[in-house]
Parts: sequence; structure tokens; C-alpha cells
Amino acid sequence: MFFSNSRDGRTVPVLIVALVALSSGATPLYAQATAAPSTSAPKAEAEAEAELPSARSIIERHIKAIGGREAVLSHTSQHATGTFSVPAQGLVGTVEIYGAANPNRAALKVNVPGLGEIASGFDGSHGWSLSPLLGPMLQVGKELEQARFDADFYGDLRDPKRYRSMKTVDKAQFDNRPCYKVSMVREDGSEDFDFYDVATGLRAGSLNTRETPMGSVKTTSIEGDYKKFGNLLLATSVVQQIMGVEQKISLATVEFDKVQPTAFDLPDQIKALIK
Repeated sequence: MFFSNSRDGRTVPVLIVALVALSSGATPLYAQATAAPSTSAPKAEAEAEAELPSARSIIERHIKAIGGREAVLSHTSQHATGTFSVPAQGLVGTVEIYGAANPNRAALKVNVPGLGEIASGFDGSHGWSLSPLLGPMLQVGKELEQARFDADFYGDLRDPKRYRSMKTVDKAQFDNRPCYKVSMVREDGSEDFDFYDVATGLRAGSLNTRETPMGSVKTTSIEGDYKKFGNLLLATSVVQQIMGVEQKISLATVEFDKVQPTAFDLPDQIKALIK
């Protein structure tokens, strides 16, 4: 659902941690989910790859584990609330995530004492962000297309039409557990990686690259603590590593099909930027 990875807030929000990282002088950290370079011969790699389950079968197993395709499609909006924290900086606040389908829309609000409110969204046409440090910003070009892609309410289904290719590339340790690593190449040529727990079939996390006002940013997301909300099993804990800073999203409530259209209204500061 909302944000390509996003029933569980997995992409929430790169901008906040990027700002914290810049203010603290942190350096990139991606080691936790990066496998060591392979030293095997190309032939051995090809044979190992041939033994891996297909990307589609891995994705379908995850869909079944969270409740099934019909359960995913049975909802048209979602509202989640919880806490947002950056432990190393001692920051703790609240997070609200909204998503809806037909058309795909997304909105997010994070309130952190000392930083204020940071918000972002996609209303079906405009992608935007609003923060105390950077002010109101409209997304254009690649950032806008990325916002449109990530706002897919049914993103958990990993619709093949949205990707140039999907391929299982490895069976590797991710978050200290065996996972299948699946390459997801978007139509614009950008590549993300999903990780699915070998034992449970549930998605364990991802490696994503997204454009931000600070440039291209790589994000490691670790998903866990799956809980049942209605007819769906959702990850309620998402730990992200961005630009050397670790943040955590912990969801407490998830409500379906009660989001009002006004949740996606553009703030006045953003409206003023639209010509």
C-alpha cells in the first residue's frame, strides 16, 4: 500500500533522517544488509542462481502469509499511527501515515520535539514535502515520478507491470537471518532489493535508492514484529539506516477504509508554490 513499500511505513521518511545526518556530520552506513562480494566463478554463480526460487513465487508466498491477495485488495484506504525515534540523537516523536487508492495518494506527518513537524505527501498529482529546515518544497522530475511510484496503495503485490524485471539473485543473511534477495528494477532503470525470510516467507526488509533534496540516498530498511490488523498481517517495526543514522518506526494502530479525502489536501504553503 502507500509508498511502494509502505503498508508498514517502510519508507518513512528519508528526509527526516537525512536532515539529522547532515546536522550531526554522520557518514553513510549500509553494512548490516550488505553481503560480502562473491568470489565464486561465474559458472558456479549461475548454477546457484538456477536453484533459487523465482522472484514471483517468493512474492506470492509473502502475499499469502500476510493474508492473501483478496485481503490486500479488500481495502481502499489506511491510517496508521505510532512513534518515530532516532535513538542516537535522543529524538522521539509521533508518526501518522495515510494512504488511499483510486487514485493512489499518500500523506505523512512526523512530529518531533525540538525539530517540529515534518510532512510529505502525494495527492495524485503533486509530490511535496514541508519541514522547518527546508521549508515547503514541490517534487519535480525524478523525485515526482518516484513519489508517484511509492504512493501505490497496493505496492505489497509487486505488480509486474510496474517493473522492468524481477529476479532472485541470492540467498543471504539479512538482519541475522537467511533471506532470499530479490532484485526489483523499476521502469526508470533504478534498482531496489527486497529481502524475504526463508523460514516465514514474510518480507524482512529492503535496500532502496531514492532521490531527495540532498541528492540520491540509499536506505536499508529492516521490517519485523508482524501483527494482525483486521484481515492483514503487517510489520509494525521498521528500522531504517540512512546516511549513517538509524531511525525506528513503531506502529501502534492501523485502521482501514475510514480515511477522509481531506487527509491528502495540500498545505497552504505548498499550494502557494503551484503555478
